[in-house]
Amino acid sequence: MGHAHHDEDHDHDHGGHAHDHAGRETPARKLWFALVLTVSFMAVEVAFGFVSHSLALLSDAGHMLTDAGALGLALFAQRVADRPRTALHTFGYRRAEILAALVNGAVLGVSAVWVIVEAVRRFREPPDVQGGWMLAVASTGLAVNLLAAWILSRGNVRAALGHVLADAAGSVAAMVAAGLVLGLGWRRADPVVSVLISLLILWGAWRLVRGSMRTLMETTPDGHDVQAIERTIRETAGVSDVHDLHVWSISDGFPLVSVHVVLDGKAHGVDVAREVGARLQKTHHITHATVQPEAPIHDDLVPASSLRRP
Repeated sequence: MGHAHHDEDHDHDHGGHAHDHAGRETPARKLWFALVLTVSFMAVEVAFGFVSHSLALLSDAGHMLTDAGALGLALFAQRVADRPRTALHTFGYRRAEILAALVNGAVLGVSAVWVIVEAVRRFREPPDVQGGWMLAVASTGLAVNLLAAWILSRGNVRAALGHVLADAAGSVAAMVAAGLVLGLGWRRADPVVSVLISLLILWGAWRLVRGSMRTLMETTPDGHDVQAIERTIRETAGVSDVHDLHVWSISDGFPLVSVHVVLDGKAHGVDVAREVGARLQKTHHITHATVQPEAPIHDDLVPASSLRRP
């Protein structure tokens, strides 16, 4: 039978599907504004982290780097997803976003480990931390993060918004450490808070790396049950059997299905393939399905192998 490909949204054009990132629905200028705001203050935190001898500010700057990475990936996804596919890149350039996320996660993980190692050293011999500068910068950092969160909340960048709000918690932690240094003279509060913030960074880095590796290894995307998808296909009129079912993704939010369906002989293969695709889209929100219909198997047919010449 022929090869039927269901893709109703955009006539085989990947760029118009409903799987596009939420970030594509947000004007790029909002993402750019939040990115510039985040990166600018990250540089301020790095500078004052060295001036005030505060490792907490440096680790919070590392946490802001996660925000910058999330915002940058959202912008990157917008730009890359709009590039046309080519004969060499038949799926377009969506996986470039996954590669960028993998590199971002690795860099964040290394920076977090460095902060933890440095925190252990400073806990043994705490430097003279300037709590005043530390409190002022951390407080400003909280305001910057809340401003960025407000900008993104007016769009639809849920992932980037979550990063920024998490970083606001890092700024609050740095403020608490500054308060302990100023109020109690406990200089070890700085490395302790640095470790806590670094653990948050490590968790975010691990999620980035794990998610990227799952996509690159073509693991079944989160939120998609292969058994449920198979049931949907089997319950389609005209289908008698299913085999070679594969569910994977090119990038986050872009699930794909390929499957071979054996016909029961009561409907045309193209019609069955079209109905399978429509049911997958309606039930599982999968807009890109490749369905290969196969002729029904009859016991009275002579096996093809017996027709071969010796």
